[in-house]
Amino acid sequence: MISKTSIRCMGYDVFTGDNSALMTIEKTVINTINQYSYCVAEKDTAFKAALKASDILLPDGVGITKAARLLKGEKIRKIAGADLHAYLLEQMNENRGSCFYLGASQTTLKKIEQRLATEYPNIRVGSFSPPFKPAFTAEDNERMIREVNTFAPDVLFIGMTAPKQEKWSLEHKDSLNVKGPICAIGAVFDFYAGTVKRPGKVWRDLGLEWLGRLLKEPKRMWKRYIYNGVVFGGYLLKEKFLSKSAPEQC
Repeated sequence: MISKTSIRCMGYDVFTGDNSALMTIEKTVINTINQYSYCVAEKDTAFKAALKASDILLPDGVGITKAARLLKGEKIRKIAGADLHAYLLEQMNENRGSCFYLGASQTTLKKIEQRLATEYPNIRVGSFSPPFKPAFTAEDNERMIREVNTFAPDVLFIGMTAPKQEKWSLEHKDSLNVKGPICAIGAVFDFYAGTVKRPGKVWRDLGLEWLGRLLKEPKRMWKRYIYNGVVFGGYLLKEKFLSKSAPEQC
């Protein structure tokens, strides 16, 4: 992990620094972890390897911030993918940078570019919508890499949903011509395009963004937040028990 501002919690090096470390001047894979992705990674070794290989792993969820508090006595700040996206856009607009959006539908990408033209006019923007399928062929990957490399952005945003996006960035990092952050931010594409509404600031400030999303889409989100919340609680209790005998394992 590039970032030296991190703590070891539940087997992962979780970022604890401030935003200034996120706009790097070297190719850096930035991923996020929350209780859902933690639970998925426990059953998906390739996903777990991708998260562990992150140069910066952001605590995107109150489950992770509370785990850090309970297990390590550390108060860390939640940084969602949307927060990362907003910060990097501000920096790129100020410095006349460039970014590339890889993922989502052509319609969503067009909405993103239209909004960026209004809010961040100094940013040069490119995008590509890969085919929607469970797994990409070698030809798909070559096309995606070629599209990114031809544009050669300062920042690459990947929105293919987890765990596909994290695995893809790990597998192809060395082939990508990206100057700075490579960010797997999933739902942020839809949030920024306006095709899905992110819970408001009040929800986020209360640490209840998850509840806002659950209330909006209960059928789709109940397993992510309710079922996996219980499963994550079990993992957390197990780590707490283990940390009493071997704190360094936390």
